[in-house]
Amino acid sequence: MKRKALVFLGSALAALLLLLGVFALNQLAAFGALLSTLHPYAGYAFLAFSGALMLFAIVSGFRFFSTAPHPPLPLNETAKNFPAWIAFLCRTLPAHSMHPEPLRKEKDLRWLRANLKLLEVDAINKTKQIATKNFFVGAFAQNTSYGTTTSLRNILKTVWNIYKIHHRTHNAMEFVGLVRSVYRCLPLSDFRREDIPAHIKPIIQSSFSNTLSSLLPGGNLLTPFFMNLFLAGATNTYLTCLAGMIAIRHCQMLSEEDRREITQQGMFEASFMLKEIVRECNPVLSVTISNSVKKAGIESLDTVQAPSVGSNIAQDIVSHLASSLKSIIRENISVEKNDE
Repeated sequence: MKRKALVFLGSALAALLLLLGVFALNQLAAFGALLSTLHPYAGYAFLAFSGALMLFAIVSGFRFFSTAPHPPLPLNETAKNFPAWIAFLCRTLPAHSMHPEPLRKEKDLRWLRANLKLLEVDAINKTKQIATKNFFVGAFAQNTSYGTTTSLRNILKTVWNIYKIHHRTHNAMEFVGLVRSVYRCLPLSDFRREDIPAHIKPIIQSSFSNTLSSLLPGGNLLTPFFMNLFLAGATNTYLTCLAGMIAIRHCQMLSEEDRREITQQGMFEASFMLKEIVRECNPVLSVTISNSVKKAGIESLDTVQAPSVGSNIAQDIVSHLASSLKSIIRENISVEKNDE
């Protein structure tokens, strides 16, 4: 079935391209004939210019979409093609500015490992920066088209930045190949029930690492709402961290042995990065919600009308309680601001 579908799509695409080519040539020839009525050589000049422009577009498109030539990935460090792969990485990897020997001509495995460590630090910092943004995107824009598209764009941005850090020259198909490799390693890309608990574990651990009810006014009343935001942000952050760490491992592969460990290593490192980001974002999220709740409470109490002449005792009690609560909330807010 799959083969038949591919044959159909390939033949349909070829027929469509042929049709477009014939139509374009017909239109160019007609316009060239029109120009020939103005000047004998104007039509030929236009056709020559059009042909050169189309040839340039084809060549530049081929160079843009073609995969850069590279030696095969060695099986291990004892394989015969391992030196060729190391030489290839030394040529294509940019030398880090903090490398003790950035301009060394004869680069070996020791130079490469030191350079990869420095590039890895930059890539991890970039991943952490974007993953922190995705925490708040997931928390406040969960289950919305804006949140989904922004999160996906940030994950792609993470992979692109890591690719840019590890490559001196950039190639479109090489980047697409990296995105496909990262996608295959993410949970739910190829659903396997036995793998889901391993991905859920770090999210739950980070969610219950602090006493969340003590961070907000209202305690148990606000904890479910906060947990909903927190879990959405933590899930978003974990996926971003995991995509970033897998992309780093792909860009720094030295042999096929490294490929087998990419997912497990990425999950291990992403869980630690998630805990660091959660530790930083947790107070920000809790204080934001706390202030919002207090502000909403004050605005709600402001709607309570002051007692008027002839009002009953119940109205007087409600008005007095609203005024007292507003004073208490304002005092709490001023104390928190002074503590900060």
